Formats: sequence, C-alpha cells, structure tokens
Amino acid sequence: MPRNLPASSIIQLGRFTWTTLWQMMMAQLAPRSTDGKYLRPESAFRQVINADSRYPAQAGRYRLFVGMSCPWAHRTLLVRALKGLESVISVSFTLPSPENGGWLLATPDRHGHRLMDLYRSAVPNYSGRATVPVLWDDETQTIVNNESAEIIKLLNAEFNSFATNPELDLYPIVGREAIDRWNDVIYHSINNGVYRCGFAQTQTAYDQAVSELFDQLDTSEIHLGCNEFLWGDRLTLADVRLFTTLIRFDLVYHSLFKCSRRRIRDYANLSRYVQSIYHLPGIAETCDFSTIQHDYFSSLFPLNPGNIIPTDVDMSWLSR
Repeated sequence: MPRNLPASSIIQLGRFTWTTLWQMMMAQLAPRSTDGKYLRPESAFRQVINADSRYPAQAGRYRLFVGMSCPWAHRTLLVRALKGLESVISVSFTLPSPENGGWLLATPDRHGHRLMDLYRSAVPNYSGRATVPVLWDDETQTIVNNESAEIIKLLNAEFNSFATNPELDLYPIVGREAIDRWNDVIYHSINNGVYRCGFAQTQTAYDQAVSELFDQLDTSEIHLGCNEFLWGDRLTLADVRLFTTLIRFDLVYHSLFKCSRRRIRDYANLSRYVQSIYHLPGIAETCDFSTIQHDYFSSLFPLNPGNIIPTDVDMSWLSR
C-alpha cells in the first residue's frame, strides 16, 4: 500500500474490506432476512420414542450428543438429571471447532471425528446443519431427533419405567396450555432473542431484538415476584428452557451478544429464580461456566475476531 495514501482512505478501505468479509462470514454463521434479522433454521430429524414407533423406550439403547456450551443441548442434560436418567441414557460430548466450522466429537468413534460424520452415517450425503443436541439410537445407528424442544418432552414422558424420579412430570396435561404459551414467548424474545441481538446485521434488527428481549425479561421479573416458577410453584419444561439462557446471560450474552442493558444478577426475582433451579439436585453439575465462556468467545469469530477470552465473570451470586 502506498505510504502517501491518506489515513482516511486507509481507514475506509479497511472498513469496507472487513465489513464485506464480516457479512460473508455472518451469512454462513447466521442466516438473515432481507432486513438483517437472524433466522434460525429448522431441525431436520423429528422422530419420536414410544411403544408404537420403531424407537421404543429402552434403557441403554439411546445416547445424547451434546456440547456443554450449547443452551439447546443443555436443556436435555437438565431433564436427564431431573428425571434421574443418567444410567439410562448415555452422553457423548462434542467440542466446537471454528477452524472446521462445526462440532467435533470429543472422542472420535466409528463414525469419524466430526459431528457431521455422525449425521452422514445416518443420512448419506447429508448437507444440512450438524447441530447439538442429537438423540441417537445405538441399536439402529441413526439419529432419532435433533430438536431440543421435542427431545426434552421425550425424556420427560417416555422413560418413566427406568427413571429414578418417575413421579416428576415437567409437562403435566393440566398445565400444558400455559406452559406452551410461556415457551412461545420465551423462545422468541429470550432463548432466540439473545441470538437475534448477537447475530443482528443491521441497527434496526438489533434495536428491535434487544427491546423485545428486555421487555420480556422485565415481564418475567414481575411475574416471578409472586410465583416461584413460571407456572406457579411447579417446575416445568418452560423453566428448563428459560434457565439455560439465563445461566449464560451474564457469562456471554451480556457482553458478546450486546445484551448489555442489565445482567440477570441485577434482577431480584430472576436471579433468585436462577439460583433456586441451579441448586436442584444434579443441575449444578451440568453447568460448566469456564467452558461456556471459552467456547462462545473462541468459536464465534465474526463476533470476536481477536479471539480474546475475557476475565472470568463472577458467578458467586448463585451461591447466595
């Protein structure tokens, strides 16, 4: 580059080059609408487990492929722990690999090294997204389901004859209408809302997402002022779905995803709510704070091109 090129020209050229590259990378990381809003793709595998399907409930037959940093995968670990299915459904771990643009198997097996290899062993020439969680059938060597919202319903209802906590029903019939309403609101504004903030590619898209996010957090804060959980005093799948986002909020979403108006620890009722779930038997063991923070900041290159991992966030408020 010529030495006599004006500083303003260098800055403009650098900004144009980086913006172009950033948009190309974001297009791969986060599909967007024409107005810059993040669009989450649909899950591809939606089979069920029950007595009438080709996948009956059996102890030791199924396994979960999860990433410890992924909130969607975390849901399945929570229900597995709450229902007492640790000895019934095994777990295999994956690790994010920014160089490969996907998840790697922490322990390579007969299917290969990448999660995509596992997907392609189930469906040859598969070209969709290889995401976690995956509910895998060891007997037929295929994927049963990769939609977390459906997997947690299966874990809640279909393995009671093997569970140590079969009496716990996280999706009771009497409360399903209310639970589903909470799930719809939580998904759009909070679960996916933090991603709509972090992956927004225009100011307008970000402004809308962040406003909806904090409006719903404020609404939830008020609701939890007179309710222990979202559906009165009973823990449900709606709480499972909300918890996995809230437990990551101060760690990564507040800074990396620009959800910076407030932290969860700044809300009296939401912080109490997260604390109470965190201290339920088996739940703390599913929360790996250092891995969550490291994976987000090291894997999402377009959001953190310097690959700088921030100082550990103080999560001691969970123990108060």
